[in-house]
Amino acid sequence: MAVNKIEDLRKRKETIMMGGGAKRIDKQHASGKLTARERINLLFDEGTFVEIDAFVKHRCTNFGMEKTEAPGEGVVTGYGMVDGRIVYAFAQDFTVIGGSLGEMHAAKICKTLDNAMKVGAPVVGLNDSGGARIQEAVDALSGYAKIFYRNTIASGVIPQISVIMGPCAGGAVYSPGITDFIFMVDQTSKMFITGPQVIKTVTGEEVSAEQLGGAMTHNSVSGVAHQMAATDEECIAEVRRLLSYLPSNNMETAPVFETEDDINKIIPELDTLLPDNPNKAYDMFDIIRNVVDDGDYFEVLPHFAKNIITCFARINGRSVGIIANQPKFLAGCLEINASDKAARFIRTCDAFNIPLLNIVDVPGFLPGTTQEYGGIIRHGAKMLYAYSEATVPKVTMIVRKAYGGSYIAMCCKELGADMVLAWPSAEIAVMGPQGAANIIFRNDIKNSENPQETRAQKIAEYTEEFATPYKAAERGYVDDVIEPNASRPRLVDAFNMLMSKRETRPAKKHGNIPL
Repeated sequence: MAVNKIEDLRKRKETIMMGGGAKRIDKQHASGKLTARERINLLFDEGTFVEIDAFVKHRCTNFGMEKTEAPGEGVVTGYGMVDGRIVYAFAQDFTVIGGSLGEMHAAKICKTLDNAMKVGAPVVGLNDSGGARIQEAVDALSGYAKIFYRNTIASGVIPQISVIMGPCAGGAVYSPGITDFIFMVDQTSKMFITGPQVIKTVTGEEVSAEQLGGAMTHNSVSGVAHQMAATDEECIAEVRRLLSYLPSNNMETAPVFETEDDINKIIPELDTLLPDNPNKAYDMFDIIRNVVDDGDYFEVLPHFAKNIITCFARINGRSVGIIANQPKFLAGCLEINASDKAARFIRTCDAFNIPLLNIVDVPGFLPGTTQEYGGIIRHGAKMLYAYSEATVPKVTMIVRKAYGGSYIAMCCKELGADMVLAWPSAEIAVMGPQGAANIIFRNDIKNSENPQETRAQKIAEYTEEFATPYKAAERGYVDDVIEPNASRPRLVDAFNMLMSKRETRPAKKHGNIPL
């Protein structure tokens, strides 16, 4: 082969590698952002990334576009290794026409998704784009539609992670919205359907881009995003960490990690962790840290609906998804946002063969007109549906309150829990002792010479008789009442026993979850 042809190839690749050129790269850095290729290099194990479609070009001739150079068509696509496993990725290049999406830009992303589906590998999308390429008009819109379709077909088959690392506006937000997880970078990433200027023109509202669609807004207010980080580097490190808890596809299980944390460890602190006053709060993470390997977990949606915890962890080296009430916020009550958060997480775990651990301390569903008018019935039903639909191993551990419908919603035996354990402090009842006594013994209290004393006596009687785990254990709704200090070995044993679980559901096109 002529040497000049090899040199020509090298020059072409050098041009592509420079994206929009040195000045635009410097501008990207000045705005606190890495370039697409720098992000790709951080995501993948060193030297493993293989680029695909580097020479693809647009074919638009509208508004002088035929003269516009767009190296790599504004998006870097390919595959590589993350902790030794194949992962596909695309990274939009903001230095090339603002990372705008046109026909061939979309075609590259679609091919990435198609290839990932063929080999059963996760896809990570690094989004940094000014939106649809206006010059390509309907071709750009069609490109978005093709991506949305593939995101949907791939849902539940391969993990899809979207990382917002710049602007993401208009129709572009719906691809991340369909994927399994969304990460954002504080201050530099934005997501919204319509920007601040359009909102001001149409509605008269004045809002900044950060307030409207910044990382904290979507992590704490809307619940659209699942994680946020301070920098691009930190964000990509967290994406790599999340991937370690997930399988490559729905036919596999998550990687198993060796742990030196004793699986038979007795933890005396758990015996005295709960306050004597059942209405006093404590931190549920104090329980989680003590029962999982090395006290390590990866929280999903940590800033949204804090009254419920959703996180990945490992027990005996194997991934589990944990759903736990958090008494520190709203007393651990279930409400609209908590129900949505939990239901989505349950379905994600079930799709990817990740067993579920439910740690229960729930006094009920949050009462009030705001909740009722907001559709708490519909939202709460999502949790019931998700747990009932899930076929992965499900272990429930009741540590304190488990009242009424919320007890059911946190995966009781009849909702499909394979193993239900309870601490001696568990209170499993239709409602709390005070409310129950007021109803059941209303006449006794009313007709008493000393109503306050009689009420206190009846509350004590009800507590002794019903606000314990033993009535439920007598009926087989609780499999065992355990000492808190033995929680870790009992959970290890339960999940080991359930490793070979097989359960099917009736054949159907799909269920009709209450959305």
